[in-house]
Amino acid sequence: MESKDFRSLRVYQLAYELAMEIFRLSKSFPKEEKYSLTAQIRRSARSICANIAEGYRKRQYPNHFASKMSDADGECSETTIWLDFALDCGYIKEDVHKKLREKYDEVGRMLGSMITSPEKFIPKR
Repeated sequence: MESKDFRSLRVYQLAYELAMEIFRLSKSFPKEEKYSLTAQIRRSARSICANIAEGYRKRQYPNHFASKMSDADGECSETTIWLDFALDCGYIKEDVHKKLREKYDEVGRMLGSMITSPEKFIPKR
């Protein structure tokens, strides 16, 4: 499963695409949410990508790699919680929420596989 760069990983590409979608979507959140929900959902969505990148650079150490993927998975779960709040506060529609939750569930499944099989990502020498 050798890749040249973390950007070539499908999980990174999907997480990045979702973080950008969250950014665009959250532009329409009310101004009073600027330092709360808007900032939190953007931070957690972006942190998924950052943790994948950090972990990928340390993939020669399977435990460290798995730990960073676990951090990314935690941020993924946090993002879905903020999406729940956005839905229940009336900032996003149910169809948008459902679509994003399904995509974040996919990211979570990919990260789970990486956590349980870190040896697949060890660089070949």
